[in-house]
Amino acid sequence: MTDHTRLAEQLWQLDGKGYKAYKSIRGEYYFPQFTLKIDRVQGDPFAKPSQCRVLIPQQIAGFPPESYANHSREVGLRDFLTRQFHQLTQQRQRRSGTGNSGLLAITPPGPEILERTTAVIDDEQVELRFWVGLPAQGRRIDGWQAADLLCEQISELVEGMLYPQLPTQNLQHHIDTHEDADWLRQQLSTQKLVAFVADGAILPRGSGIDIRPLESATPFQSPASLRVEFHCPHRGLITGMGIPAGITLIVGGGYHGKSTLLKALELGIYNHIPGDGREYVVTDVDAVKIRAEEGRPVTGLDLSPFINHLPHQQTTTQFYTTNASGSTSQAANIIEALELEAQVLLIDEDTTATNLMIRDRRMQSLIAKDQEPITPLIDQIRPLYEDHGVSSILVMGGSGDYFEVADTVIALSAYRPENVTEQALAIAAQYPSDRICEAAQLIGNRQPRRLQLKPSSLEWKGRPAKVKVHELREIIVGREAIDLSQVEQLVESGQLRGIAAAILYLHDSPPTDLNFAAAIQAILSQLSTEGLSTLSSFPEGDFVAFRRFELAAALNRWRDLSLED
Repeated sequence: MTDHTRLAEQLWQLDGKGYKAYKSIRGEYYFPQFTLKIDRVQGDPFAKPSQCRVLIPQQIAGFPPESYANHSREVGLRDFLTRQFHQLTQQRQRRSGTGNSGLLAITPPGPEILERTTAVIDDEQVELRFWVGLPAQGRRIDGWQAADLLCEQISELVEGMLYPQLPTQNLQHHIDTHEDADWLRQQLSTQKLVAFVADGAILPRGSGIDIRPLESATPFQSPASLRVEFHCPHRGLITGMGIPAGITLIVGGGYHGKSTLLKALELGIYNHIPGDGREYVVTDVDAVKIRAEEGRPVTGLDLSPFINHLPHQQTTTQFYTTNASGSTSQAANIIEALELEAQVLLIDEDTTATNLMIRDRRMQSLIAKDQEPITPLIDQIRPLYEDHGVSSILVMGGSGDYFEVADTVIALSAYRPENVTEQALAIAAQYPSDRICEAAQLIGNRQPRRLQLKPSSLEWKGRPAKVKVHELREIIVGREAIDLSQVEQLVESGQLRGIAAAILYLHDSPPTDLNFAAAIQAILSQLSTEGLSTLSSFPEGDFVAFRRFELAAALNRWRDLSLED
């Protein structure tokens, strides 16, 4: 291992040379308080910045063991360290030169507290992974600026990351909030709930592009009949609205907060940072948002519970299309969620295919069932719960026919919820829909699909294809884009990078004798035990935890995917 003074001398000697000469500094360097590892060196000032790590011994970092005593607290601490490092790099504002010269950055976090590979901690050391833009003037090395960046500025950043230098009260609150939310989510099933929204929560966001809480928002207050209480390990007593297992409708006039509530529940699968307003909005971790998604591919799915008896005797028990309609895509999204054992379906009528949601009595009279291949969700939603234990939460503003199948009905007026279940059921009794149930078959144990990744799927012109991520929208494999723009429970681009790495991992180490769902679960179980870093032999710093549902969503939208019964 080379001393840090030798690194500075080496950088001074590189001053003015061609940029690729930076490759010679790859390696490990000893500093008095930490070790700097330069793992990957960019080849051009405009290329992706260089990847570096600092390893700080615990006797210097000083983090008390109780701050990472269990997995929940460890994730909370690592998340806080990521945010602290990001804040310190944002305060620097010292970039100069061409391209990414002078950049010091870490993957920027959103309001969700997530497991990330940016920070790793144990009893021995703290490890931080970040990017460095090695300085250049034109395409010539600026060695003096590089020496200042790598030897002085990084040392300053490390100093600010030591436990005695951190705002320890904020750190403790961050970890405790995360652990309380984890604890709350674990209590849901014991109380026969699928979600909980704390009194005082702020659900509306600043705008469509502003994820901060809306300053003028009305704090959430549970209806008395749905109010439950918990005693959290750190916060103590907390009250709020419990959403029971079963079929729940969220109703109300337009712009009164129906979709805002559902959005908070959709993201309640994640914990949120203190001050976000949704810190104590928690949803069953196996809840999946369902929507229509016109144009997506469908590969080898049994859609017969929702789509059957197509013209010309086309089969739907092993259905394929490269360009699904709205109703077909929504049916596929439901079947895929059930294949991965989703426990809650979250549905907003604004993003659904109407003909998959409902066929009213008048339409049934005009178009006979033997002429209509689609079985609407309204006729499958009760069997889903009663026979398979799958709950549903639906935003409904246009069809009262769902009153007849609902267990709970929550009306929102100016963002204030009211339990109107009795009124809704009375209306359903007074004005029966007279619909004919069209469920031809119940959703049962489908024949499992088997996962096969074609050897050529990750090749382009005989060479390994490049895999790239485009923000939250798509994963690009070679020349094919996997469109994930409508997979709404993805919240950070690092999740897509992790999913992309998992696809490569599955391709290089294909599971044997496992069906599609089991193969997905196997890799998630491995990640739970060994951590996200196991997805790559390189110490990546930009992987963020994802669920099995989102990994499956990427595979299911990959047109090169091969599946068989």
